[in-house]
Amino acid sequence: MLAGELYDPLDQELSEARRRARLLIKALNDTRDDQTAERTRLIKSLIPSAGEDVWIEPPFHCDYGSNITLRGKVFFNFNCVVLDVAPVRIGTGVLFGPAVQIYTATHPLSADERRTGLELGKAIEIGDDVWVGGGAILCPGVRIGNRTVIGAGSVVTKDIPDSVFAAGNPCTVLRRIE
Repeated sequence: MLAGELYDPLDQELSEARRRARLLIKALNDTRDDQTAERTRLIKSLIPSAGEDVWIEPPFHCDYGSNITLRGKVFFNFNCVVLDVAPVRIGTGVLFGPAVQIYTATHPLSADERRTGLELGKAIEIGDDVWVGGGAILCPGVRIGNRTVIGAGSVVTKDIPDSVFAAGNPCTVLRRIE
């Protein structure tokens, strides 16, 4: 699965890992604003590779959590979803607006292959000092460069370079930023 190869999502080990994540996510999503220490503990339990100063506004959802790397100073606003069947690597100083969706999960294009029930994933990488506007969707396999801004509502289907403002569906570079 992590290598981007076809896998069985009903595999017992994967099902158990998702169940574990669901319990942690429920506990995280049930925290109050005055429970900062508990929220931090739950984030670290759900996402062991979370650096310092990570904040997640509930509700938040992911498949496993263990396939997400947050280098530090990362902020997820309300209603973010991370389908982490493949690695999701997020740099430092990254901001996600509300309802951002990060999808590493995908399915075979062939209907015959889809009928097998097997799935696959493609890793996503987000550089340092990136801002992803609310409602944006990051599709499987994309890389977003350092210091880049993704406009609200964008659908990122291909790599976006460093230091640009990109927006739209499909997301395209609109201008360089410094």
